[in-house]
Amino acid sequence: MKKTGLARASIGLGLLLLAGATRADDWTQWRGPRRDGISRERNLLKTWPKQGPKLLWQVKNVGSGYGSVAVVGGRIYLVGNTGMDDEFVSALDAKTGKPIWSARLGKVGNPEQQPSYPGARSTPTLDGNLLYALGSDGDLACVETATGKVRWHKNLHMDFGGKPGVWAYSESPLVDGDKVIVTPGGKEATLVALDKRTGAILWKSPVPGGDEASYSSVVTLESGGVRQYVQFLSKGLVGVDAGTGKFLWRFDKTLDKQYSVHMATPIVSGDTVYSAAGSGGGLARLQTAGGSVTAEPVYVERKAPSALGGAVKVGDHLYGTTNTVLLCTEYATGKVRWEERSVGAASICYADGRLYVRGVSGEIALVEATPEAYRESGRFTPPDQPARGEAKAWSYPAVANGRLYVRDLGSLWAYDIRQSSVSR
Repeated sequence: MKKTGLARASIGLGLLLLAGATRADDWTQWRGPRRDGISRERNLLKTWPKQGPKLLWQVKNVGSGYGSVAVVGGRIYLVGNTGMDDEFVSALDAKTGKPIWSARLGKVGNPEQQPSYPGARSTPTLDGNLLYALGSDGDLACVETATGKVRWHKNLHMDFGGKPGVWAYSESPLVDGDKVIVTPGGKEATLVALDKRTGAILWKSPVPGGDEASYSSVVTLESGGVRQYVQFLSKGLVGVDAGTGKFLWRFDKTLDKQYSVHMATPIVSGDTVYSAAGSGGGLARLQTAGGSVTAEPVYVERKAPSALGGAVKVGDHLYGTTNTVLLCTEYATGKVRWEERSVGAASICYADGRLYVRGVSGEIALVEATPEAYRESGRFTPPDQPARGEAKAWSYPAVANGRLYVRDLGSLWAYDIRQSSVSR
């Protein structure tokens, strides 16, 4: 049956609306809808059987990489690479893991890095019918979610004089209102805000000191009536005015002075910010007086959640790992409530009263989120793990639509974590 132009247009509009529709239990970006590692899903399994939750599927051809996934509208989005010359963002069917489309971003950044872990590193950010993906060589693209068509493209090196760290660009873009925020690093535009529709420059923020981009991602904060963007750069945590890019403050008490490796995304609560690196973690409180902003230390502790997998704040407590143990600490004071070996250094997210702790060994634990004691509710290792060489299982887990998604280089697993009593 021949379709009229109007019918074709209606079908096309329907596809766009379907691809852009979001649900409350979607995982729209790095560390979830609010960049805090927390899902608001309910009716999830409270304990796992010995072999782990039900495996729905595993695919092994999603492209290599260390980034996580975004899950929206029945699709999974991720950034991967094939070899060192082809880095791309792709869409997969969430029901099967089968590919839908792929769009090239560029080449892999700094393949001669030492120690050598070159590859795709970031997570796409979904916003309506568009997504924003940053390649490890600084290729930023705005892509139509329905088709994979690239709307606009920038390169952080060429367009902004960007200066990444040794392990190339690793952040996941932030979409805030009409802006998309990324961190080129360097003296010209340490942070930059672009019009999310066109890629036009809205402001460039030359942070004093011209810090290199590190490996963290930007979060938002409101303090003293000013909306800010907070980022952990090579020389410390900084805040800039969200409207203008004006530099406001720096906090260097949690700086990794030996390697300048800052991977964990900051956690914000009110006018406080928690940041961490290999040397430990600490809390800063922002104070505004006479038009200037300062970040004053509340505490800095060696024994604090500090591994590259980050931490989550649940109620008044932080949960995260060091390089050896899982910790629960008081957010306001840094006091340790408990510590346990668990699965060692890990990435961590939270949903429905439980922590999903993905160890760098590949093991995954389900842990009750309580300051009372360490209470494990299950543990398993996904089958048929890829050969990592000297690398580890660094990709962040994602909880979306009653599923747990786990990536490891070119492999992706989907697990059903809903209670059996919940209709499907």
